[in-house]
Amino acid sequence: MPKLTSVLLVDDDPTNNFLNQRLLKRLDVAERILVAENGQEALAVLRQAGAGLQPSYPSLILLDIQMPVMNGIEFLQAFQLLPPAQRHATTVVVLTTSMDARDLSRLEALPAAGRVNKPLTQEKLDTVLQLHFQRQRPC
Repeated sequence: MPKLTSVLLVDDDPTNNFLNQRLLKRLDVAERILVAENGQEALAVLRQAGAGLQPSYPSLILLDIQMPVMNGIEFLQAFQLLPPAQRHATTVVVLTTSMDARDLSRLEALPAAGRVNKPLTQEKLDTVLQLHFQRQRPC
């Protein structure tokens, strides 16, 4: 399977980021793995990715909901305001433990391609890749 150009992990929990990075590296999913600890940092990563003559937007963002500074809902609201080319180049999947009905209903109106419950596993990642990138990782 061809690798994704990059995956951006957006989570304020360093343990989750470490484990998810390890999983992504072990499965050889992406050329680069980027990490942001909140939505504001993630927007800065996206702005930097869009700078220059050859934009290199992350193919996939795995986004937590509950974070300080700028949470996942606020990030998705800001993501909607990015240029269309940037939005269409990136698939955002919410990776969360939040079962708050308000959060889940707010997600319905925002540009998230899907939702996966934590923890991220090989099976869940395979499903995301198959659904959103029509890719299957060799077993």
